[in-house]
Amino acid sequence: MPTSKDVAQAAGVAQSTVSYVLSGKRPISEKTRKKVEAAIEQLTYQPNAGARALASRKTRVIGLVIPFIPELEMGSIMEFVSVIASTARQFDHDILLVTDDEGAAGLRRVVGQQICDGLILMQVEDEDERLPVARSLHVPVVLIGIPRDPSGLVCIDADFEMAGEHCVRDLAAAGHSVISVIDWQPAVMDRHVNYVDRFLHGTDVAAKALGVTVLHLPGGTDRATISESVDKALASTTGNPAFIVPDRTIQDILRRDLSGRGLTLGLDVSVIGSASPTLAELQPIPLSTIDLRPAEVSRRAVKIMCQLLESDSQGPHESLELVPTVITHRSSTLRPQ
Repeated sequence: MPTSKDVAQAAGVAQSTVSYVLSGKRPISEKTRKKVEAAIEQLTYQPNAGARALASRKTRVIGLVIPFIPELEMGSIMEFVSVIASTARQFDHDILLVTDDEGAAGLRRVVGQQICDGLILMQVEDEDERLPVARSLHVPVVLIGIPRDPSGLVCIDADFEMAGEHCVRDLAAAGHSVISVIDWQPAVMDRHVNYVDRFLHGTDVAAKALGVTVLHLPGGTDRATISESVDKALASTTGNPAFIVPDRTIQDILRRDLSGRGLTLGLDVSVIGSASPTLAELQPIPLSTIDLRPAEVSRRAVKIMCQLLESDSQGPHESLELVPTVITHRSSTLRPQ
């Protein structure tokens, strides 16, 4: 395997110059930098990660703490993971997956053993046991999600309150005076993740402002629960019913229940759900969706992390960023009146 010494000889520069080009720690002239980069490409040189870590005391690895929870739709989790990994590579970092079953002890372990430079935490609960540890660590920690008390923490998430408002405003504009929200399944509701409360609060705020009625109905992965919720919605609705279904695992059950009642999406009933554009288009009737922009949230989380690592600040760090959400109209909702 070629070494940095080989690259230096091929480029006609000192070995330290190659190191400075790779690390960016000292300014190098454009002419010299291009000579070094050409030699690197010619020799297909890859810096030794272990040697770089020893020299810089940085692993260039970001720990990603992800939940493996049966009730969560893993496809949505993997949307975050894939974008986080690819964005990290753009910043010359790798990702270490840390399963959530270790809890707070897992955070101490990976940081204490110096196998990553910072941590990104997903699925943050209102009163998350990991947060006191996250505040005490001497490495950057970025949360995808917002706890009840975000002080002393760096948080980024989709603006779920805006998402709830957008859904109600969109359906009200289509002429619906009663809008039914099918809640997340009980296992998600019981975990008290903050995005649920923010979304539901957004629906209530918009309903009050517009003078429409919002019904909050139980969700679940069994047909009986969804059927009962639809019964309640139809009994309370005059005119065309409307549903907001933010939990992806419930959407197909609801669609089948409505179809079994002879209700056609986009003609007799409106449904707004949450799905990737590809999956939304593949539905029998393309699904109108509230886009929570997981790719943008993931990219921003990595960029914030890399900025913190680049600044080499010991912290504590504190910020809160909300990514705006948008509705994409397809065939499952009635047109605005």
